[in-house]
Amino acid sequence: MSEPHSRRAAVTGIGVVAPNGTSTETFWKSVQEGRNVLDKVTRDGCEHLPMKVAGEVRDFDPAAAVEERLIVQTDRFTHFAMAAADLALEDARLGRADTDGSPFDIGVVTAAGSGGGEFGQRELQQLWGKGSRFVGPYQSIAWFYAASTGQISIRRGFKGPCSVVAADEAGGLDALAHAARAVRRGTDVIVAGSTEAPIAPYSVVCQLGYEELSRETDPARAYRPFTEQACGFVPAEGGAMLVVEDTGSARRRGLPVRATLDGHASTFTGASRWAESRAGLAQAIRGALAEAGCAPEEIDVVFADALGVPEADRAEALAITDALGAHGRRVPVTAPKTGIGRGYCAAPVLDTAAAVLAMEHGLIPPTPGVVDICHDLDLVTGSARAAAPRTALVLSRGLMGSNSALVLRHGAAG
Repeated sequence: MSEPHSRRAAVTGIGVVAPNGTSTETFWKSVQEGRNVLDKVTRDGCEHLPMKVAGEVRDFDPAAAVEERLIVQTDRFTHFAMAAADLALEDARLGRADTDGSPFDIGVVTAAGSGGGEFGQRELQQLWGKGSRFVGPYQSIAWFYAASTGQISIRRGFKGPCSVVAADEAGGLDALAHAARAVRRGTDVIVAGSTEAPIAPYSVVCQLGYEELSRETDPARAYRPFTEQACGFVPAEGGAMLVVEDTGSARRRGLPVRATLDGHASTFTGASRWAESRAGLAQAIRGALAEAGCAPEEIDVVFADALGVPEADRAEALAITDALGAHGRRVPVTAPKTGIGRGYCAAPVLDTAAAVLAMEHGLIPPTPGVVDICHDLDLVTGSARAAAPRTALVLSRGLMGSNSALVLRHGAAG
């Protein structure tokens, strides 16, 4: 077990823009009630494509959240990121007036897998349809996966450590770990998380090469991990941003510590090698427990990766018991993402937000739409389970082979 850090990284603010809610409150209400908001893809230009079901953010107005001059410079995934960052900073009582100290005290780290596909497609259509003079100058940056970090930091004037994590879907957890380590090294605040917007024709076509992508046309049957009917995952857009800061700093500001990010580890086992991901994910879990100084039996809930591919689901179930021992068969496991879709890098950040809220509210949310579990897991289904979780484990794997695990503790437990 590792020695405790003199500075601990705390979650003090949460901002969510997701298919089931464009605020933390609406997101959590939907998650705890186990709502399934997956539906037929409605985005223009996607009608003829074989991906028929997704988690779309349908009640988000970028004009109400972002300045017009920035809307035209940026893609939808960055609109989500800027809006979620604003919500997280407000939640952490870090309005613009409160961040007027040294600009080097606050940094930003995000992760993204798909980048600005919608923006890029529009500009390429202009190029081939009208000519190069009709391509805007922001094409050079708006599509780039680093755009959200840049836009949040520039817009807010944050000049602390700013980074982008490129680590497959598991990059969402890795971004939070990167933020936690920056705080432990001395940075006051890091705004961290991930948002994605992969529901646009060009982006969807890019995803069609994934064998793991669900082609099911019925939203109620399209994403059912850990069951015999598992047929792949359903993608989603949106995501979450968190404010991560030193626990001492938060308490000096009179702010409650919602949760601490105490342990993280990652491994790599190769693209679509799901049987091998068993060992890789188990090793990541062990590493996260070791960094957190946490015994396996202390884990009160697991937020699963839940890919929805039979071989991958089996590997994850076995990895949990490999790393947690007999406790792995008893600990409650949940996957709220089955109700909103798997948002690539954003998925584990949304799971982390849900884990913090689950510990605060004393219940474990259900796994929407899933019954008839065929793996040796205590998967929470149907309705939320009353509990008093104090330590949560969040898991993530990427289609290209990354595995990541994060251990969180309730603020009151720290």
